[in-house]
Amino acid sequence: MKRFYDYYDNQVQWNDKQGLFGQAAAHVLVICSYQGKWLLTKHPKRGIEFPGGKVEENETPVQAAVREVNEETGGIAGDMIPLGEYKVESEPSSIIKAVYYADIVRLEDKGSYMETDGPLLVDRLPDNYQTSSDYSFIMKDKVVPYALDRLAAINDAGHE
Repeated sequence: MKRFYDYYDNQVQWNDKQGLFGQAAAHVLVICSYQGKWLLTKHPKRGIEFPGGKVEENETPVQAAVREVNEETGGIAGDMIPLGEYKVESEPSSIIKAVYYADIVRLEDKGSYMETDGPLLVDRLPDNYQTSSDYSFIMKDKVVPYALDRLAAINDAGHE
């Protein structure tokens, strides 16, 4: 388990495995790629981020991840590969978020992308994404680097 503080100075615990916090994740974050590029979205208030959101009633985290990717980017996800899970200690309650990787098999033009401005494809994340005001607070702590490290380890091992 790794510990750090997020953008808002809340304590965060990261695990490479899911299900170790004693309760199901209520939120998801999905690291996505499409045709060799990172697939992100732009939230009008928060900025550029990977898609994600809340797990709805009677929905599993994987189902939520598939739905959120589609709603926010128009992406049709292939397999959801679990990268880890993290817990944010905040008041009045803690948040547990499952993190996945999805290779997007196609993008659909949805016209409306819920609360986002739709898909944004980038060849690579800029070196300053964690400090740039263009990027969401969700991108500014250690979660994305840990998730990308985990993805690289899984790829190196041939999908554990």
